[in-house]
Amino acid sequence: MPLVTTTEMFKKAYEGGYAIGAFNVNNMEIVQGITEACAETRSPVILQVSKGARAYANHTYLTKLVEAAVIENPELPIALHLDHGPDFETCKSCIDGGFTSVMIDGSSLPFEENVKLAKRVVEYAHDHGVVVEAELGTLAGIEDDVNVSAEDSSYTRPEEVEEFVARTGCDSLAIAIGTSHGAFKFKPGTKPQLRFDILEEVSKRLPGFPIVLHGSSSVPQEFVEMINTYGGAMPGAIGVPEDQLREAARMAVCKINIDSDLRLAMTGVVRKYFAEHPDHFDPRQYLKPARNSIKEMVKHKLINVLGCDGKF
Repeated sequence: MPLVTTTEMFKKAYEGGYAIGAFNVNNMEIVQGITEACAETRSPVILQVSKGARAYANHTYLTKLVEAAVIENPELPIALHLDHGPDFETCKSCIDGGFTSVMIDGSSLPFEENVKLAKRVVEYAHDHGVVVEAELGTLAGIEDDVNVSAEDSSYTRPEEVEEFVARTGCDSLAIAIGTSHGAFKFKPGTKPQLRFDILEEVSKRLPGFPIVLHGSSSVPQEFVEMINTYGGAMPGAIGVPEDQLREAARMAVCKINIDSDLRLAMTGVVRKYFAEHPDHFDPRQYLKPARNSIKEMVKHKLINVLGCDGKF
């Protein structure tokens, strides 16, 4: 099937008490690992491209990789989404370039400016059959071009969500309930806890409306240990507990972004491979197990965290 929007995906996810996995892609192996896992588990998927990924791999290369995934997996529902679009121009470029969904991230702006920017993107996107995700509240952490200090982060204010959605016309809303970008989300020794009270209040104010969580990697400790064992230095990398993400998926959260976990899986396996095969130099030799590692990580997330396996 051709690329789809997230409209039907989110409707089914909301009603079914599960979430769609949104995975950031940068190269062929990542696209293959994700889509092979989704095809095998019969899970719909959102392939995300950030501004940084477009700068790294080029818009055309990325869209053609996704096009190849569509051809190779004709039954798999795939949406192509811009992650953290920083401005109207970037969103417009992706809309014009074949994306079926875009995110406009005006969360760092004052409320009125965020509304104005999101509404402009929504109007253009809807005229071209594309859906829009917007954001209220600011997540801490670092991911590509997103860099927000803990001091500048803020939880979503539930009393603002109805007005924001009504005035912008956005199709889904990313909120801040305690997740954060990157692999260093929480301090060692602390107990991570999402603000389910905020999520519950938002869902009461926006019944049936799809909510999105960014910064939701769980940072599997086996891969942190693997990276550190084979020459890395990532002490204290801690993510969001998977059971809390599963609980969010049973509620109003219809899309959960997972990025760092895949990078950790890939990096850990590559580091281990080079340590065990110091004489190897062919990229195919170390990228094949890296791709398999991504595939197994995604399958675990689809089944045990998102609960979206068998949903097409």
